[in-house]
Amino acid sequence: MTHEHGHEHRDLRHESLTRAFRWAIGLNAAFVVVEFVAGLVYDSMGLLSDAGHNLSDVAGLLLALLAYRLSRVRTTPHYTYGYRKSTVLISLLNSVILLVAVGMIVAESIGRMIHPAPVAGGAVAWTAGIGVFVNGFTAWLFLKDKNRDLNVKGAYLHMAADALVSVGVLVSGLVILRTGWTIVDPIVALVVAAAIVASVWSLTRDSLRLSLDGVPAGIDIGRIVETMQRDPGVAAVHHVHVWAISTTENALTAHVVLLDVAGMEAVKVRLKAALRDSAITHATLEFEAVDCTCSDRGE
Repeated sequence: MTHEHGHEHRDLRHESLTRAFRWAIGLNAAFVVVEFVAGLVYDSMGLLSDAGHNLSDVAGLLLALLAYRLSRVRTTPHYTYGYRKSTVLISLLNSVILLVAVGMIVAESIGRMIHPAPVAGGAVAWTAGIGVFVNGFTAWLFLKDKNRDLNVKGAYLHMAADALVSVGVLVSGLVILRTGWTIVDPIVALVVAAAIVASVWSLTRDSLRLSLDGVPAGIDIGRIVETMQRDPGVAAVHHVHVWAISTTENALTAHVVLLDVAGMEAVKVRLKAALRDSAITHATLEFEAVDCTCSDRGE
């Protein structure tokens, strides 16, 4: 009865999160269209750059939803880890596209600073005001689950930060409306572009590292080896490799030298529990006796 209730709870949570992602993606995609059209109609680089930023939100939300859905897909004989690695590749592609878009925003903003153009401050303000609501509401959708799943937490933090960016665009619209200082519009566009680069640069760096099977951010191999060697049944640990299966799961392989081979099973259970606490969800361990020579010595 408890087992069935657990499955029911997970299914309800899955449906709730899927529904939250769909609402978030739909609202933000609609807002991107509204903001882009308003930016063209009212000739506002601030709105166009924020539309680009919000387009990155949609891509990020789609990626988070994809990662969440792929984490539930079963493995196959041809894809023994399922399709989880695709989240890393999509993340890398997304970051490259966004960096190209930022370059276009910066070039256009500099051109507007050299050759100023009139901007409707009121239109900028009310459009950005909608953005504050959309981003704030989207962040609220993920509030209750943000500490249960890293993808959900990332979506929550991204949307909460973007609500603040929309506040900045709103303020620029009000300043233009009251003072007529149209120079504020491209300046805000450059600030928004800088904010995008700051977030996208780390995404690009981390995605590239993970796509090359580098050690995921936040994983300290030295500390993991120390943790494993503290086990009373372990004499030494070597040939340690750590990589990401997906944007949320890490794997490890290692050779473990045992003081007593008879205690291998107990050591294995303890080590895997310690590794789970160190964010290693998949561990493959090769055990060796103290007096044996490692077959991979030349690695």
